[in-house]
Amino acid sequence: MLEKIDLSRTVEKEVYKKVLQEEGTKLGQLQRRLKEAGIPVLILFEGMGAAGKGTQINRLIQALDPRGFDVYASNEPTQEENLRPFLWKFWTLTPENGRIAIYDRSWYRKVLTDRFDKVTKKKELPEAFRDIRSFEKQLTDGGAVIIKLFLYISQEEQKKRFRKLEKSVETKWHVTEGDWEKNKRYDEYLQINEEMLERTDTEFAPWTIIEATDRNYAAMKILKTVTEHLEQALTEKSAGKAKKTASGITLDAGSRYQNGVLSGVDLSKAYTKEEYKAKLDKLQKRLEILHSDIYRLRIPVVLGFEGWDAGGKGGAIKRLTSHMDPRGYQVCPTASPNDIERKHHYLWRFWNKVPKAGHVAIFDRTWYGRVMVERIEGFCTEDDWKRAYQEINEMEAHMANSGAVVLKFWLHIDKDEQERRFKERMEIPEKQWKITDEDWRNREKWDQYEIAVNEMLVRTSTTYAPWIVVEGNNKYYARVKVLQTVVDALEKKISQVKAEQGRK
Repeated sequence: MLEKIDLSRTVEKEVYKKVLQEEGTKLGQLQRRLKEAGIPVLILFEGMGAAGKGTQINRLIQALDPRGFDVYASNEPTQEENLRPFLWKFWTLTPENGRIAIYDRSWYRKVLTDRFDKVTKKKELPEAFRDIRSFEKQLTDGGAVIIKLFLYISQEEQKKRFRKLEKSVETKWHVTEGDWEKNKRYDEYLQINEEMLERTDTEFAPWTIIEATDRNYAAMKILKTVTEHLEQALTEKSAGKAKKTASGITLDAGSRYQNGVLSGVDLSKAYTKEEYKAKLDKLQKRLEILHSDIYRLRIPVVLGFEGWDAGGKGGAIKRLTSHMDPRGYQVCPTASPNDIERKHHYLWRFWNKVPKAGHVAIFDRTWYGRVMVERIEGFCTEDDWKRAYQEINEMEAHMANSGAVVLKFWLHIDKDEQERRFKERMEIPEKQWKITDEDWRNREKWDQYEIAVNEMLVRTSTTYAPWIVVEGNNKYYARVKVLQTVVDALEKKISQVKAEQGRK
């Protein structure tokens, strides 16, 4: 594909100036309209070394209000980045609604430079490409515009620019040994780039090839490409695809999941106080050792807790963390999104809390709010929550692919047990803060929530991120089951990691 691109394209200076003036004025107006419409925009600059990405970014932003955009340069990954999934950094850098983020190189490093340098192994490529496509689709489905620009120059032009940069003390640092190696093996690196373009050129996030030999021509094409994409996004937004708001679940509509997983749970399971104490002590001491092992082996752990109100999430988490080093875990309580969180993709706030390798993140309520409370209360559209099952599976797959242990617990109790616990909370002063009017209102929608939970369990329990339904009427049994499940999963993962290290 790339070898057919005409790199001799040029533009007369007067034509360039005229287009720059017209399109620049238009871009400034579009930026203001994007802010009003609340549309986030991501503009990626990728391409061959010395193709002029920095120069072209600088030309593009001249027409923009600097208060409405951010520019991010992606250099060698930091230690913090290396300890997390490769998309973590870019999730945290996604723009708020109405803002523009410009990336000088991006998440494509994983399948370009890292692949060329053998950091990314061949067997890892399918997952990496799948993760990238998923990331971009989730953002665009959430309303973002992604504009991907690939700046292309020939091997000879690249060599000429490298030499020119090296002649000046101020610019010679721009050219590295790695740059010269890519120029020397230009065809090989070009093939890697071409495969990347083919595998990630999608309807929702297409690539635009920029012939970058003539810098004025490149700047003109970039400006036109950006304004065209933004105009299209605003047109589609104003055309207003009518969004349906979810208004709960009727039993008929949810009949497929009415008698699902939860109906078969044996809530009579229980331990005596003596059995509980013995098992708890043994498991907590074992977990203390395992916590040290996962830190040493750099294994990240993600634990999600969902369940009925008063289902025992807090008690289970408290016993889980009792013997763990507080420096190595974080408990992340999830409430309604705040003003800043509402301006981002709904998964953004959870990506910000993804643990680094060797650490544990425990979520007290999770990203599954999208397919439960948001679905039932009408806080998102029907399209939003139906799409979320795949988005969540893909997010968890990316975590697991990066080496994380991902476990999700649904703490299950019956309606009578919930009522008993609600009343107990109301009667005991030190527990009254735990019960609210909203808890009682949610109880009235028990049947709707049960259908939603059954569907969630079926559609998002995977081999890499399973759901564990915890029989919770007896708190002793529930706490022990959570601990035992975590211990078993960590022992299995540690054994796998040690075996892999032994084979190397």
